[in-house]
Amino acid sequence: MTVMDGHVSLPWLSREMLYEQSEVTLDFLHHSGIQDDPDIKVLMAGSTLRKVKSRSWKKQRHFRLLEDGLTIWYKSRWAGKAKTPEKNLMTELEMVREGHQSEVLLSIAEEFPAALCFTLVFHGRQGNLDLVAESPEEAQAWIQGVRKLIHRAQTMDEKERLDQWVWDWFQKADKNKDGKMNFKEVRKLLKMMNIEMNEEHAFHLFTMADKSGTGSLEIEQFVHFYKILTQRDEVWKVFQDYSGDGEKLMLEELDNFLRIEQQTGERSAQHAQELIERYEPSETAKKQGAMTLDGFQMYLCSQDGSIFKPEHQGLYQDMSQPLSHYFISSSHNTYLLEDQLRGHSSLEAYIKALKRGCRCVEVDSWDGNDGEPVVYHGHTLTSKILFRDIMSTLKEYAFKASDFPVILSLENHCGVEQQTVMAQHLRQILGDTLLTTLVDGQVPLQLPSPQELRGKILLKAKKIGGLEGCVDETLTDEISDEEEMPNGDPESPPAEDPLAEELSDLVVYCKSVHFHGFEHSRLHAKCYEMSSFSESKAKKLAKESGRDFVQYNTRQLSRIYPSGFRTDSSNYNPQDMWSVGCQIVALNFQTAGLEMDLNDGLFRQNNCCGYVLKPEFMTDGNAQFSPEKPDERQGYRPLRLSIQVISGQQLPKVNQKEGSIVDPLVRVEIYGVPQDQAKDETSHINNNGFNPVWNETLNFVITTPELALVRFVVEDYDKASRNDFIGQFTLPFKCIQAGYRHIHLLSRDGTAIPPSSLFVNISISELS
Repeated sequence: MTVMDGHVSLPWLSREMLYEQSEVTLDFLHHSGIQDDPDIKVLMAGSTLRKVKSRSWKKQRHFRLLEDGLTIWYKSRWAGKAKTPEKNLMTELEMVREGHQSEVLLSIAEEFPAALCFTLVFHGRQGNLDLVAESPEEAQAWIQGVRKLIHRAQTMDEKERLDQWVWDWFQKADKNKDGKMNFKEVRKLLKMMNIEMNEEHAFHLFTMADKSGTGSLEIEQFVHFYKILTQRDEVWKVFQDYSGDGEKLMLEELDNFLRIEQQTGERSAQHAQELIERYEPSETAKKQGAMTLDGFQMYLCSQDGSIFKPEHQGLYQDMSQPLSHYFISSSHNTYLLEDQLRGHSSLEAYIKALKRGCRCVEVDSWDGNDGEPVVYHGHTLTSKILFRDIMSTLKEYAFKASDFPVILSLENHCGVEQQTVMAQHLRQILGDTLLTTLVDGQVPLQLPSPQELRGKILLKAKKIGGLEGCVDETLTDEISDEEEMPNGDPESPPAEDPLAEELSDLVVYCKSVHFHGFEHSRLHAKCYEMSSFSESKAKKLAKESGRDFVQYNTRQLSRIYPSGFRTDSSNYNPQDMWSVGCQIVALNFQTAGLEMDLNDGLFRQNNCCGYVLKPEFMTDGNAQFSPEKPDERQGYRPLRLSIQVISGQQLPKVNQKEGSIVDPLVRVEIYGVPQDQAKDETSHINNNGFNPVWNETLNFVITTPELALVRFVVEDYDKASRNDFIGQFTLPFKCIQAGYRHIHLLSRDGTAIPPSSLFVNISISELS
């Protein structure tokens, strides 16, 4: 085997073998079954649509669907050559909303009727695109056409996705658009694809693929060129270890691989048969009950070969335990899209959080003009939205991603009159989704379960008296959420404002109370009373009284919120709070980064429903668990995690400058109880983001596997400045599958960046 400037030349790969491998289906290029659709024809012909950013910013742009069937391209009608046309990929689109279904389009509703309007909604934190067509027919063609294309992008299998990706590169590299690529264009393409290659070696591969000998590659030949580029020696080696003849894996050989390496247990024979059916491209091999190298690589790159246990992706946890037994995905100042001082308050922020599986949203309400309560970050320049509009948004989106209960955390700064208005909106708009009575009519000794509260919205706020009917309690001891302000003073002193009975009556299982200490709670607290803690107060309690905090959280809900000093909407590490069993750990969902990666990672399991059952030692009222002393708990069983980081595939470019290529390294980070916090990294590979090979092993000991999260981060090494982020993937340790696995990387925003991945071999064993 020879290495030529970062690329492996494979001795076992001949031109003949290359062409014997499964034929690449290029039907997607010709839009099979879709290119004749009348709506798609309208999109490909193109339309002049108004792009709307605000009531005053409405500009005409020319939009059309490119031949790849995946890119919507648009430019200003008057743009000269200087302006680069903007593009949007179907894979980044989540849905199309019809009519006035955005704040911007609602604001111009009088000017443009609903039949002309639609909104393209993107994954992650990318802003939406609000558009106005020139006729209802044109709007419908775009709405229906884009919906068909989104559906097509979502239902592509791994092979089609890869073919599509290759086609996209062909399009980018074919600068003169003649449907062919000469060697010069190919050289540029390799740079674009993040690979530095010896010119002689590149030319050798080019001539191998240039079957017709014309000095240029058409699309089919380019696909073959791509296949030579992506033949992976590290996968071939694993294949060779189990293949008797080096050509294929017979059923029994694949069964051995699954049992020994992938640890699939008893069902491996049946599983082997299923994988051949699912991933083997060669009909001949299928008939023999065998898997070729192509099929093997396809399987390893698929969801079945992913690091995430498939059985933990669906709803696999017991949902009939009290609410206090679950971690609950929770957002802070949900109305903000940006920072806490000047940021834009938006209904879209609620929609994005709810669609991400968030189950606790926050509303800061203040007296507004015209008797209508408004929501914004008080005493700041953030914009305002109407309380009633948020309730309408909640009614529509609360249960789109999950039907488990949503907690509406109300930070109430309104006078009695507008509190009454809020109570009316809550009742009228939310209707019977708002929980206003006890589940079974009985005053509870423990909170009801997510299962019992399915499809319900619970109000968390102050309440006059308790559920038992007594009203002798005072209201003066509840502290505002924002007690920890930059100037050191509470934003509002302990609340002495009177409370409207109509609003108080709507609080059932989430009564806000001031925290008087763990001992007081143990002796006097009711299960439906909950307190909010600033991050610094919660951290102090966790360090000083971790065991008591865990005990407290078996019975009652606690909510943690970011420090008032975080005016930039940054986040604290939620793991510190989960380690003492806090359920409602509120984060600024609008801010990407490590903390939201951890939140997304924890809630990626259990069907992304926003609820994750805490481990038994955190729900048992008699358990004595302290995160500071994990070895003192009953059933203590530390594990060894060994990760061989083998290779990377098609890592995205960080710097878009031509000729710039990444020097990637992989870091593995463990988050959990204090003793488990650890990180280690590989060395960096120079000038190769296309197929870097590390073959380095990182080892960790994990004392409390039930609470640990594992984050894989890929960075572009820079000796002079901070490394640039390339991609990451975070998941609970308990969701990791052992064996040879691919980790499909996510962007900073938490969205997929196919086909970027890491190839690893993972083993988990007891600490001997």
